[in-house]
Amino acid sequence: MPSENIRVVEDFIDALKAFDTARASALMTDDIVYQNVPLPADRGRAAVERTLQGFTRFVTHFDVVMHNIAEKDGVVLTERTDTLRGPLVDMEFWVCGTFEVKGGKIAVWTDRFDLATVVGQMLFGPLLGRWKRLFRRGR
Repeated sequence: MPSENIRVVEDFIDALKAFDTARASALMTDDIVYQNVPLPADRGRAAVERTLQGFTRFVTHFDVVMHNIAEKDGVVLTERTDTLRGPLVDMEFWVCGTFEVKGGKIAVWTDRFDLATVVGQMLFGPLLGRWKRLFRRGR
C-alpha cells in the first residue's frame, strides 16, 4: 500500500494529466518551489500556476507512465516517461522527479530530464508526427 506522500504525488500528477490546475494547485504549499532543471525555478503557488497555465497553451495531451516511485522521510522520487502533444509539440521523454511533501502538500517539485533530447524533440517532433500520419494514410 502506497504511503500518504506517494498518494499526494500520484494525485498531483493525475490532476496535471487531466489539465485540472485547480486540483493540482490545492496540493501545493503557498511557498512551493518548482524547477525543471536546468531552467530557473518558479517560487510560490501563483508562479507555478502561471507556468502550468502556460503549458496548456501549446500542450493538448499530457500523459505520464510511472516506472518507479518511492518515498523516504517525506521525499517522493519518481522515474517516469512524460508525453506531451499539441499542434506544435509531439514528444516523449524520461523524467526523474523529486517531490518534498509537507503536511500533505507539495513544497518542492524538481524535475530533471535530458535537455538535448527535449530540444531535439521540440525541433523535430511535429515534423516526425506529420510524417507518421502521412505514412499511415498511404497504406
